[in-house]
Amino acid sequence: MKIIIIGGGISGCTAYLQFRKHLPGQHHITIYEAYDTHIDTTNEGRDGETHSSTLVVGGGLGLFPNGLNVIKRLDENILRDIVRDGYPIAHQDLRSKNGTLLMQMDTTANPEQDGKQMHLLGVSRHSLWRNLRLRIPDSDIQTKRVLKVIARDDGRNMVYFTDDSPYEEADLVIGADGVKGITKKAIFPDREDLYTPQYQGLVGVGGFISSKEVKGLLDDGSMNLVFGGNGFFGYFFSTSAASAPNRESAYHVSKPGESLAWWSTYAVNECPDPKTLDMEAVAKQLRERHGSWKSPVIHKILASLEVKSMYPTWTSPQLPTWERNGVVLVGDAAHALPSTSGQGSSQAFEDVEAFAILLSHTLQGVPQDSSTDPKVYKTSITTAAEQYMEMRRPRVQGILESAQRMQNSKRGMSVIAEYMMYCAMWIAGCFPGMISRPLKSVINYNIADEVKNFIEQQKE
Repeated sequence: MKIIIIGGGISGCTAYLQFRKHLPGQHHITIYEAYDTHIDTTNEGRDGETHSSTLVVGGGLGLFPNGLNVIKRLDENILRDIVRDGYPIAHQDLRSKNGTLLMQMDTTANPEQDGKQMHLLGVSRHSLWRNLRLRIPDSDIQTKRVLKVIARDDGRNMVYFTDDSPYEEADLVIGADGVKGITKKAIFPDREDLYTPQYQGLVGVGGFISSKEVKGLLDDGSMNLVFGGNGFFGYFFSTSAASAPNRESAYHVSKPGESLAWWSTYAVNECPDPKTLDMEAVAKQLRERHGSWKSPVIHKILASLEVKSMYPTWTSPQLPTWERNGVVLVGDAAHALPSTSGQGSSQAFEDVEAFAILLSHTLQGVPQDSSTDPKVYKTSITTAAEQYMEMRRPRVQGILESAQRMQNSKRGMSVIAEYMMYCAMWIAGCFPGMISRPLKSVINYNIADEVKNFIEQQKE
């Protein structure tokens, strides 16, 4: 079977590795990525745009245990390397702009059979991507911009390129090209209104500073989320100390390393253009917006602030389907989640593991050679895709709705509304079990077990 993955970021690389792990037989898999796919890519790509693996809001992200366990099942060596480059976080501290601790949320999973509890991991997006990309042969990733995809019901799907090179045919095309990707056009060729990205009225700015700047000002193993009436500010250690004995373990909180990640999110009615924005003006606005906040960590960050990029928050409408005739969407291409969810990468991981296992099941008994009729592959792919959507859509929608409620707390509000928000958070913090229950239901989820149970139910 021939598989083309469009997008060489986190979702695309994970899809490649999951297919190699789960699909029976030998398959020809190629990733097409529009920008430089070199492992050490960190700079801007052609035309001033960033490679899909590099920076999003602040360049840092959180991986909760449900996402980390997908990687663990994929390859424990990859998990070890990702954790070594990140920092385990045991709890999130939600604070007011005046420094008051409103609530503390436990971000660890339920104990495993050996009694260990996996933590949330703070990590740079590039480091996460790099550790996935390292496992993919260079020959299987092509730096090539896709022009369009055509989903065919009577043959292999067709992928065209902007450089006028010959088109490629594939039995399966995976759209891992994000919220603004072009693969969705193959699924809705005549309804662009269904997949047009929507600006959420929020932008993010972020980066990293030396952890020496904030020594003694925050607890080890904490992620701080600070709320105010005119925006939001977050920060966390993003690396463990090189000498930490458990640096490669997601089950231990180590001494912090050299880097602290930070990000700020606030409301802007008109979407800014990151390419033409005056970054010095953005830094000035950040200092004006957060300068009166009481956190000494925020003051340290503002004092050494260097803004390089701004990232508007985009989501896509709820799509009526994620597949058509062997073209399947995963990750942000299917369901862009706001950063508030903390689940963007983890849900992409769940997507590709679920689809890979389901496809492996539907391919059982199908000959894996060049003589196989493409219609046979298409039937297996379509069946797996329908099952994938049936499983994944309700979970993703629930996470999206929860994130949207939290996202509203990052918008501008009156003083009365601000303090009502603080009161609601403080009261909720008095009942930690009630607050942690929804989070635990998300982070203790095991997509592999759910798929297994789903397959068993289909047999009955």
